Amino acid sequence: MRSFLILISLFIGFQVSSAQSVREKISNDATGGQGQIDEKRYTWGYFLGLNSYDYKFDYNEVTDDIFVETSMGFNVGLVGDLKINNYINLRLEPGISFVTRTLNFEDPSFTMPGDFEREVTSTYINVPLLVKFSTKRLNNWKPFIVGGASWSRNLSSNEENPNDNSANQFRQVTNVFNYELGFGIDFYLYYFKFTPSIRGVFAINDELVRDVDPNSPYTGNISSMQSRGIFLNFTFQ
Repeated sequence: MRSFLILISLFIGFQVSSAQSVREKISNDATGGQGQIDEKRYTWGYFLGLNSYDYKFDYNEVTDDIFVETSMGFNVGLVGDLKINNYINLRLEPGISFVTRTLNFEDPSFTMPGDFEREVTSTYINVPLLVKFSTKRLNNWKPFIVGGASWSRNLSSNEENPNDNSANQFRQVTNVFNYELGFGIDFYLYYFKFTPSIRGVFAINDELVRDVDPNSPYTGNISSMQSRGIFLNFTFQ
């Protein structure tokens, strides 16, 4: 992944230096000379990116917090963009995210090493509907903020699994609703528009499927469990 980011940085640097090698500033159209991309009502693209997810826990009683170890995940998806005016765009960005989190529990009843830890692997199909608010274009770049709502389907939720933590199965709900907020910069190159962005994703509903035992040391004291994540995406349009 580091090599990929270095390659992208070198390519962008080459594009920018080539486009501005003359004294006069050049406004790239991002379409290879086929007309300004921002004049089009509909545009399409795709994104690649990284993610880091953890959980926000609320507890019924004061206790030791559940510690969440996060791992770097991967995002990939498509972009559909509808121009409302020169400063507002409506965007649909369906994609898939691969996420791994490790939960560490503390309970005096645990005796085996494997009792203290649960690895939670999630594969989310994420469908956000976003509104993008941009500034005025400054030569070949344009900052923006973005926000909206999304629905995620967790393909690895284990919601219908009859086994629970007593059989080493940590369960979550399948459908998750989120709100998303972020910012980024559009860079206009000769052939395409390149957009790095950072976005926060925050679950609204409780995602925990509780164990059969109401006094379970894993789920009994949790009043709500909600995902929260950070996306670093690279979009090409």
